[in-house]
Amino acid sequence: MEIQNQVTQSTPIGAPQRPETASNALSSDFETFLKMLTTQMENQDPLNPMESSDFAVQLATFSGVEQQIQTNGLLRDMVAGAGASGLAQLAGWVGMEAKVAGPVQFDGTPLSLTPETDPASDAAYLIVTDESGRVVSREGLPVNSGEVLWAGVGDDGSPLPPGQYNFEVESVNQNTITSTRPVEHYALVREARLGEAGVDIILTGGHRVPSADITALRAPSGNFEI
Repeated sequence: MEIQNQVTQSTPIGAPQRPETASNALSSDFETFLKMLTTQMENQDPLNPMESSDFAVQLATFSGVEQQIQTNGLLRDMVAGAGASGLAQLAGWVGMEAKVAGPVQFDGTPLSLTPETDPASDAAYLIVTDESGRVVSREGLPVNSGEVLWAGVGDDGSPLPPGQYNFEVESVNQNTITSTRPVEHYALVREARLGEAGVDIILTGGHRVPSADITALRAPSGNFEI
């Protein structure tokens, strides 16, 4: 494997429309509640009429349910609004390089990696595995090497085929492995997309990560094609 040290718009989204399902159901339930209460009063025992306190409890119970439904609707609106706002803000990330850990889509273009070794280590190794988990390369790294370019070459010196690869850095001290950590890399941001838990970032190769997993951004270095 060859490793080199390296120095280093979307359409606006309108406000979400609040679904009417809950409010329509609430209106229907309220009418049903009134009919049942009226029927109950009409058919009550004249010698043992409903206590006013019981009547008040039933009204209070329904009022509490009504308030909870309305509160849930407002919370849904707030979450949806926050997601749309975040999507608009992160649209500016498209075309930039994002630093993130995880699988990397290799297409033959050198990849920019940022391995972090233990401070006390006296040796380090870059471990590369393919999609099946098979180790395809294990190459020594300079300790505290900083950002490096991975050329996509296997242990035998042959170019590796395009595909998805995972990277880990193995730190060693006195022939003892002290840690194995995922290696962060820079990948081009293709798209910002609203997901179930917030805004997701789509990277080169279609890899999707939560925006919170992005640890750094920078202008394109020229290693990627936009």
